[in-house]
Amino acid sequence: MAFGSFDKGTNAPMAEINTTPLVDVMLVLLVVFIITAPLLTHAVKVDLPKAAASAHEEKPEAIRLAINAQGELFWNDQPVAQDDLPARFAAATQANPQVELHLRADREARYDAVARAMAAAQGNGVAKIGFVTEAK
Repeated sequence: MAFGSFDKGTNAPMAEINTTPLVDVMLVLLVVFIITAPLLTHAVKVDLPKAAASAHEEKPEAIRLAINAQGELFWNDQPVAQDDLPARFAAATQANPQVELHLRADREARYDAVARAMAAAQGNGVAKIGFVTEAK
């Protein structure tokens, strides 16, 4: 292998690749993987206790608020006036702070009616608002 020449007249680049450092690094990596591979498959056997109780899942109360195309509001399928919404939302959050609002609006309903209902809910402590839609 010629790494260079003592000839001052040639300025040609070296055409051979020095592979010794590459082989050294690959051998070191091989040794590291050979040593660490058995450690990764080592597992500790633990006898876990068996639980007989079922998970307790408490569903929060949900308010179903519907708005039809004419802007009429229905609280759990009962008609309600827009002015009564803040008091109803306040009473619902007083009874259960984790209450959810499921809002169902007609396709032809005006946006301002939906926005007023959401503002009344948010202003009176309802933090979870979901929009109910129909699948195609």
